[in-house]
Parts: sequence; C-alpha cells; structure tokens
Amino acid sequence: PEMPRLSVYRSNKHMQAQIIDDIKGVTLVAASTLDAELKGQLEEVDKKGAAKLVGKLLGERALQAGIKNVVFDRGGDVYTGRVASLADGAREAGLEF
Repeated sequence: PEMPRLSVYRSNKHMQAQIIDDIKGVTLVAASTLDAELKGQLEEVDKKGAAKLVGKLLGERALQAGIKNVVFDRGGDVYTGRVASLADGAREAGLEF
C-alpha cells in the first residue's frame, strides 16, 4: 500500500504540516503554528524551534491515529532550516521516514 505523505508548507510567519492519504484524497492529521495547543510554547522559541514543535505535535497526532511511516514531501523547499527542524520533531515523536 502507498504510504501517507507528510506535506510541509511554510510562510514567513507560519509553519503547517499535514499527513495526507493521496489515494483517498484526505488529510489524516495536521498541525501548525496556529494550533491552540502550541500557543504558549511558541513565544519562547525562534522559527526553527516553532517548526520543531509543529513536527512533534504532528508526529504525536499521527501515532495516535495509527500512522507510523510516511513519505516526506518538502514541497520544493530545501531540506534545511525550518523544514529540517519540523522533520526532526516528527521523528522525535516516533514518526518514521
């Protein structure tokens, strides 16, 4: 079976990530810097730190939903900075890619 895809989107201020089942065309789990759950923590970190928190939250939600393996889709962004930090956070939470 095809693995779900972890898609990352970043703007100047925000970082969003979602895990998508491309076959069904649905978002399985998502997390972003706009998440109420992260609000208090974001004031203490820089953009890379925020990205890592988003990755971690996404990873935790994925595991709760029974998703452990994903294909990482960096959406044309270079694997560095915030994108890499988000990936690190997701891996720390137990997501594999």
